[in-house]
Amino acid sequence: MEGYGKRYPLRTYLLIAVMVVSGPLGNVLLSRGMKAVGEPAVWPVAALGHTAVGIFSTPSIWMGIGSLLVFFVANMLVLTEADYSFVQPAGSLAFGVVAVLGMVMLGEHVSVLRWVGIAVICLGVMVVGRGEANTTVSKSADRATGNRNAKAEGR
Repeated sequence: MEGYGKRYPLRTYLLIAVMVVSGPLGNVLLSRGMKAVGEPAVWPVAALGHTAVGIFSTPSIWMGIGSLLVFFVANMLVLTEADYSFVQPAGSLAFGVVAVLGMVMLGEHVSVLRWVGIAVICLGVMVVGRGEANTTVSKSADRATGNRNAKAEGR
């Protein structure tokens, strides 16, 4: 299958793996933290302040925020080197991680029907991942990264 399509470097797949784990982990930690805080009270104003203190003094909230920041940085980095049409579907593998973390960390029940849906999504990701990579680098990006091959390639 020569010329089948460009393959991404290992770094791309590692960054997607970081996204697939850190995004759901961050959301599960936020969920755990908010359940520990309880239903937020917004009125009277003193109750709102008490709710805010409860939220921002909960360690799992901060761990969730940190994990989501890791996701955000990994997402930005991977989008600099891979097609969005590849990254977004590949990131959908996180649905499987969400189900596992929900079961393990939150004690949720995941139905067979949900697992079937997750399997369908993962199969779709495999189909998308086998497609051709179409990432192009603009001339300004070549100058910014010092790409010496751009001149040889005629860009």
